[in-house]
Amino acid sequence: MNPKGPIFKNERQAYILKQINLHNKVSSSELSTQLNVSEDTIRRDLTELADAGELVKVHGGALSKSYHYPAQQSKVYAQTEKKIIAGKALQLIKPGMTILTEAGTTMLELVKILPRELEATFFTVSPLMALNLAEYPQVTVVLLGGEIDMASQITIGARPIQELASIKVDLCILGVNALNAKDGLTEIDWRVAQVKKAMIEAGHRLAVLTISEKLDSTFKMQICQPERINYLITELNPRDKKLNAYRKKMHIL
Repeated sequence: MNPKGPIFKNERQAYILKQINLHNKVSSSELSTQLNVSEDTIRRDLTELADAGELVKVHGGALSKSYHYPAQQSKVYAQTEKKIIAGKALQLIKPGMTILTEAGTTMLELVKILPRELEATFFTVSPLMALNLAEYPQVTVVLLGGEIDMASQITIGARPIQELASIKVDLCILGVNALNAKDGLTEIDWRVAQVKKAMIEAGHRLAVLTISEKLDSTFKMQICQPERINYLITELNPRDKKLNAYRKKMHIL
């Protein structure tokens, strides 16, 4: 979105909420460019939305409330679609596997439907995922440590990257901030991108989970080329025409 004329406050704020629901975080500077208004205007919008309980305002932008406080939220954006994605992803998880995961509301939907008797080992960079996985008696959970990034809810920095370099798992499962068929997976934050790159290197196979609204989008920090993705899992029918460009480069579920 890059309007040439004036845009009303309610339209700006609707756009901001749409972006934060899709990407879990927004940058004031990027929103300023996208909406062709000053950063001061964006900051005022974010303050109003935060006061209304719609998001969490932080330095430089805002975070999704449902993503960062899922236990307190009754409403998750596109939850029906995320449940469908989780059901498809479950097909890839077999007894005895070693699996690497990050954070995210779609990931949490997947954890909710794991078989109670599943025996597997999960490595994760997400404290919240570790706590939820620990509810399963036959699952071994390994939390990779480091500084917790508030925006992404994963551990970042040298420590998790070093620990990831020492393991090899059967399956790495990643959520998506942005994905397109040309540039592959991309991220907003450089530090988060480095951890996700290390996660991909640690996995024999890579499964990417995303609602279809995030397809054909891109950010500045590339994580991997599209050809590196083994499985793309969305809520769409695998034969949906929106997936045509991706079908040439990866398996669609």
